[in-house]
Amino acid sequence: QVQLVESGGGLVQAGGSLRLSCAVSGRTFSSYYMGWFRQAPGKEREFVAAIIVAAISWSGGSIYYADSVKGRFTISRDNAKNILQMNRLKPEDTAVYYCASSSHPGSYWDMGRYDYWGQGTQVTVSS
Repeated sequence: QVQLVESGGGLVQAGGSLRLSCAVSGRTFSSYYMGWFRQAPGKEREFVAAIIVAAISWSGGSIYYADSVKGRFTISRDNAKNILQMNRLKPEDTAVYYCASSSHPGSYWDMGRYDYWGQGTQVTVSS
């Protein structure tokens, strides 16, 4: 079991920044990817960013972003926390953001490949 708890969401004006944090605990050695997804009202959950955290991977530390956030969002690891730094936020970034853990190499963008999920944190960007 892996436990994930997100924090850091809130209300911000367009152009502003927010820093999301995901506290990770449990059987973290089984994780291959740590990712962030988001779900806006009336839309499907979508991939935001992922980082390879598996120590056994030759690609350890490799990072992937959705085109819509590339250049504005940064995913990183800080000890036992998964961080999503969001800059130059836009109203279309408004969504519930979820932290997730996957033990499966490949298909980092596929939410079906993620085994554990946090409860989500609301991000609202006003225009």
